[in-house]
Amino acid sequence: MSPSESSILTNFLLPPAPLPAIISLRQFTELFPRAYQSSSHVKLLYQELQHQRIIDIDDVKRGIAAEVKRGTKQRHQISRTRRKLNQEYVAGIDRREVLMEAELFGNATNSPTPQSHTWHTVRQEMEQACTDIEAEILTMEAEAESLLAEIGTAVGDLSDLRYGRFVRAGGLDNDLGQDVIGAIKRLGLACDGATL
Repeated sequence: MSPSESSILTNFLLPPAPLPAIISLRQFTELFPRAYQSSSHVKLLYQELQHQRIIDIDDVKRGIAAEVKRGTKQRHQISRTRRKLNQEYVAGIDRREVLMEAELFGNATNSPTPQSHTWHTVRQEMEQACTDIEAEILTMEAEAESLLAEIGTAVGDLSDLRYGRFVRAGGLDNDLGQDVIGAIKRLGLACDGATL
């Protein structure tokens, strides 16, 4: 279970122990110069520090309670706003669908009423859908084979170029290799910041 907002704020903002558990009166007295350690004002100062600490803790507790209330109110407000926006969104979709149907199919009063399906009409519709899907699969497989062949050709051409076997119609093209080497050198100079 995840920690609540109240427990997080309490754990991080409130001290884990009262003042005497952190520093005793004797330790507090030893912080003063020797001439003042026996003064009764040191004890009063310690008690005042304890009192102020308790007041601060109470203020922090009230602040945490107020923040938890504010957080709860914000969550309710966000929830109401989301529900309202959801309802408006759904209503907007419904209106858009009705308008789109009217645009595509014309006014509903002019369209014939749809007939309910029978076993034979459902079977015919399903057979037609299967035929359409099979035709689409065949088309996609042909496109995939074509793309695979193009990729294989491109890889072969790149391999030929890498190993210096790039052949044009007139035979081995040494000028192309020199052009590639020159372009790589110019690129290297440009990367080093030299002028071309």
